[in-house]
Amino acid sequence: MARKVLVMGEVRDGSLRNVSFEAVAAAKTIAEGGEVVGLLIGDSVASFANELIHYGADRVVTVENDKLKSYTSDGYAQAFLAVHAEENPEGIVFGHTALGKDLSPKLAAKLEAGLVSDVTALEVEGGNVIFTRPIYSGKAFEKKIVTDGMLFATVRPNNIATLEKDESRSGDVSSITVDVKDLRTIIQDVVRKTAEGVDLSEAKVIIAGGRGVKSEEGFKPLKELADVLGGAVGASRGACDAEYCEYSLQIGQTGKVVTPDLYIACGISGAIQHLAGMSNSKIIVAINKDPEASIFKVADYGIVGDLFEVVPLLTEEFKKLKVHS
Repeated sequence: MARKVLVMGEVRDGSLRNVSFEAVAAAKTIAEGGEVVGLLIGDSVASFANELIHYGADRVVTVENDKLKSYTSDGYAQAFLAVHAEENPEGIVFGHTALGKDLSPKLAAKLEAGLVSDVTALEVEGGNVIFTRPIYSGKAFEKKIVTDGMLFATVRPNNIATLEKDESRSGDVSSITVDVKDLRTIIQDVVRKTAEGVDLSEAKVIIAGGRGVKSEEGFKPLKELADVLGGAVGASRGACDAEYCEYSLQIGQTGKVVTPDLYIACGISGAIQHLAGMSNSKIIVAINKDPEASIFKVADYGIVGDLFEVVPLLTEEFKKLKVHS
């Protein structure tokens, strides 16, 4: 059954977030040969339209307005609903990001549609789209089928494989003018306190520290290893509570949920709340002085040792590999 699917693209710091391309790939599956329409909302986003098309969108609609420079749920909802009224899609896909988690439930309520959130896999069987999503803090997975109405889903970053980029693909890029008004929130200024470098939620490699790093200074070797591997630095709740780092780096049940290709846990004991945020990482390496630490139960590789000795050694070895590669 061919469907028209509308995909929300996200622009951040002057580039499209990778989850936008993952959402396009998910939309292709849902569309079953139907049209995939990309949507870009902001104050200056039209220049990113062709990139969405190169990754699989058939065409792109943009909504540009000075009032949409910074995200607000009221402003973006008005823009999205205007496009939805024009396009009347059978499916909608968002990234399961801060924006997606805030905006998608609001839109689902407005559209009187069900919402399948935090999707990690999807497939089509007998004309039905089967969504897979984690439950019970990642301890189990459930499969959901939407039997009636719109197919509305958010996809977890780093779980849906993107389609191969094809710069020869072309498609129509159009714009819709929306009179954005009655905003209950006006963003005056945005002050970023997150660490520089790779975005934690989309990082392919994460080096995370726990209470075992002992201090803010203790995160330095972790940052050096992350720089060598092109990754990001994360932390456990314990490290954040001890004021070793910003809460923006927290991974776990009350922090960010991540699924990188490689997760190196340094000085993290492995509390269930932390495991809920990273246990679906493809490869987990644990470094801890305590051989009985719970983190070793979920690790693919474990190193019993002092992180302040092990991490610098790993950094040096990876540097050598980069030189010879």
